Amino acid sequence: MKITYYLEVISSWCYWAEPMWAELKQRYAGRAEFGWRIAQMNASDYPASREQYDWFLRRSGTIMRSPFMLNSAWFEAGVVKEGTIVASNLVAEAARDLGFEGDEIRLAIAHAGEREGRKILRMEVAVEAAVAAGGGKLDAKKLRARAGSPEIRARIEASTKEFFAHQITQRPAFVIEDSIGDKAVFSGLVKIEPLAAAIDAMLADTAAYAAHAAHFGKPPAQ
Repeated sequence: MKITYYLEVISSWCYWAEPMWAELKQRYAGRAEFGWRIAQMNASDYPASREQYDWFLRRSGTIMRSPFMLNSAWFEAGVVKEGTIVASNLVAEAARDLGFEGDEIRLAIAHAGEREGRKILRMEVAVEAAVAAGGGKLDAKKLRARAGSPEIRARIEASTKEFFAHQITQRPAFVIEDSIGDKAVFSGLVKIEPLAAAIDAMLADTAAYAAHAAHFGKPPAQ
């Protein structure tokens, strides 16, 4: 089974989804392959002002029953133009090529923005947050050069196109696929229960197919 998480690093709803993602990885360790991909938001998806963004943060924070409010200070109006791939996404993607395939770098960048209010839409700030989380294993110059490369931009454009090909618009999104060709797509959900129910059902079906194959082998030729 393969579970793909489509995200925007600075998305507040992706921030709220992270505990669920961590729990999924723990609960289904050894039974599923997990991976994340960037789905860059359109310029129109970003808030128009910090005041508006604070309204959104209060809404999501109360829905999630959070004891704290996320920090809107990272937001800079007018920075994101149509076709822009923001620095937070570029740096997180680039860190993969420097040995960080897991969640730690993108989570550190998100924390720097969403909790500390640092201006992570700026390349130097996103790189600084990433390097601090790299435990001395990330070189700032190499990371910045890689983040600004055409290859990284092309990868994010491809994964964003892939995201929209699923006919969804809301992040976080999760695509669950199994070995017998089934697929479940969840867009905008941050609670584990519906995803876990789908995963359990798909694992049961996959096990049933395997049991049948053990008894009857491949289907008869036409």
